[in-house]
Amino acid sequence: MIRGEIAEILLDNILRLFSTETFGKDKSAYYVGGEKKLMNLIEAGKIESDKPTNVQNGKWHCNAAQVLLHCRCAKKVKRKKRKK
Repeated sequence: MIRGEIAEILLDNILRLFSTETFGKDKSAYYVGGEKKLMNLIEAGKIESDKPTNVQNGKWHCNAAQVLLHCRCAKKVKRKKRKK
């Protein structure tokens, strides 16, 4: 039970720290599992985002804590064996 409480406290600390940070659109899409899923989360109001400049290639700002709350499960990376 102690490990669960510590993990919960650490997660809360990480989310509080990242609540003031922002990720760009590409990095946010990578973390949540794709651009379409990111757009669905933004439209549903689960991730706050804005685009300060109204130009085609302007930078997006997505709330980092909310992106991390909706991140996809990390897959194990299989490494190829090196030939000798």
